[in-house]
Amino acid sequence: MSGKGRIRQTLAVSAVLVAALFLLPLVSAVSFHWERKTPPDAPREEAEPFVSGVRDGAETLRVLKGDTVEEMDLGTYLVGVVRAEMPASFEPEALKAQAVAARTYTLYQLRSGGRHGDTADICTDPTCCQAYQEEAAARQGWGDAADEYEQKIESAVRDTDGEVILYDDAPILAVFHSASAGLTRPAGKVWSGDLPYLQAVASPEEGDAIPNYYSRTEFSLEEVRSRVLSALPEADLSGDAAEWLQNDVRDAAGSIETVEVGGVAVRGSRLRSILGLRSACFTWEVGEDTLIFFVTGYGHGVGMSQYGAQQMAREGSSYREILTHYYTGVTLGPWEGDGAE
Repeated sequence: MSGKGRIRQTLAVSAVLVAALFLLPLVSAVSFHWERKTPPDAPREEAEPFVSGVRDGAETLRVLKGDTVEEMDLGTYLVGVVRAEMPASFEPEALKAQAVAARTYTLYQLRSGGRHGDTADICTDPTCCQAYQEEAAARQGWGDAADEYEQKIESAVRDTDGEVILYDDAPILAVFHSASAGLTRPAGKVWSGDLPYLQAVASPEEGDAIPNYYSRTEFSLEEVRSRVLSALPEADLSGDAAEWLQNDVRDAAGSIETVEVGGVAVRGSRLRSILGLRSACFTWEVGEDTLIFFVTGYGHGVGMSQYGAQQMAREGSSYREILTHYYTGVTLGPWEGDGAE
């Protein structure tokens, strides 16, 4: 098959995958906020506007913010995305990896027609596209570290100007998530289509150092019954609650691939969505009139783990090494658009 043929085949599968992706809570795209106020003796005069690199500065986007469409160049948009999507306290190489992933995701959406028709190219709603945060709001959360953090993020975008993750010479669907359970998940095990560059790879999170990496969620049996039957009306939850969930199939890290819920086989990611769990890596036990879930990690588990990227950066990996680890068989470089092929 020719390169262009493979691109068309990959786009077809990707279109199905994107549709499935946004039916789930977008949790690999997580915003981080802190309740920290700037001390009165540390105000800063209005910062100079961010100046994008040559390649990012040449790409103008129509960004939908609520009901308003604002034009900005790609670099300015990416700074807002990185502010929202990854803690600014992370290592510079992890922030660069996030900047490249966000740039690639954005260009993938532009190439595939986006989700907003003629209205806009992309939006700031994290359940639809990517999260976005204005500088003023970020500074309020960062407090007296605001100057340092803003500089780190701007440098991450500018130092990777125009760099994109490519497969068959085209931008990939560069999804990411907060923290895996030690192993990322293939797209085909989570959503309705597989992609060659979204496969399972080892991820080096240090779970004990990650906030809420291990979580516990308790439901009343009636709440579980209500949530499950609303999504799976064919499920039979009339018997003993100890038999509601059976025959779970797991990957090597313990994430559930499939499980029978009231006799109905579903993906672990589907049950995670129904119950609002932090990931599909979970176990459960039946209490007295309750069902308790013990969850590891946060997010869908596909693509780059942000906390895994942070650990790799701490251990000396470059952003290029991080990205080529999490996205299988890819290359990094500028993308000139389909017309350049």
